[in-house]
Amino acid sequence: MAITVLEALKAAEKRLTEVPDPRLDAEYLLAEVLGVSRLQLLLDKRREMTDKESAHFEALIVRREKREPLQYILGNQSFMGFSFQTDSRALIPRNDTEALCEEALRHIKPGDRVLDLCTGTGALAIAIKKLCPGAQVTATDISEEALSLARENAETLNADVRFLLGDLMAPLAGEHFHVIVSNPPYIPDCLRDALQEEVKREPALALFGGKDGLDFYRRIAKEAPKHLTVGGRLCLEIGDGQADTVAGLLKDQFEDIQILNDLNGLPRVVSAKRILRCVMQIGK
Repeated sequence: MAITVLEALKAAEKRLTEVPDPRLDAEYLLAEVLGVSRLQLLLDKRREMTDKESAHFEALIVRREKREPLQYILGNQSFMGFSFQTDSRALIPRNDTEALCEEALRHIKPGDRVLDLCTGTGALAIAIKKLCPGAQVTATDISEEALSLARENAETLNADVRFLLGDLMAPLAGEHFHVIVSNPPYIPDCLRDALQEEVKREPALALFGGKDGLDFYRRIAKEAPKHLTVGGRLCLEIGDGQADTVAGLLKDQFEDIQILNDLNGLPRVVSAKRILRCVMQIGK
């Protein structure tokens, strides 16, 4: 017997009680099955579903019941107005990271060289290139799988970004950039078991930043000055409670250190300018 969209949504909601937003997830998944927008889905709740549509929806609900991230099931995530392919090769782009992208864009002008460290899906690098086409954008990641996904996203979005395999700035000997951005792994190792089940399905390599979560910030604070031009800007995403500590790591070689909030009013970005006198010491 055929069921309606409304009946399917109600049944799915009851099955997804363990996920954070069961009704919302059910709506997104059913909209995907029917090939319509979520708004159109809600306007046509009395529509009867075919057996094929019901079977497809059932398969997606089973995956979500097992706490596979919604974005992996749908295969995409919006970031800065662009749709990025998402799967288990890389961390899912978060809306909070748009604050980092917006801060970087404030300091980028056509012709500038921009570096994105720990690029993952390529969301930051690609969005920067799309929104400032005159910039020369390079992105690195230590994961070959993440880079393969980033390249696919760049090709789909027609973004000319140079992707390099390597640990942070290792592939960039002798190169200098006007702006360096990074959303590095920053979750403390001790929180591994406390994470939401969906987050545990994302690559651990992109999540954990050592005992206190600050390992990558320490490395970037030390290495970034060697790759920034005079007055170059470093923009970093930070986790909860890390703003002041990360800002402190930069104080010796950076000035104009700012802590910026995301749309939820939470500290999300540390932005700093390379000190001129220190750059001159290394001949730049």
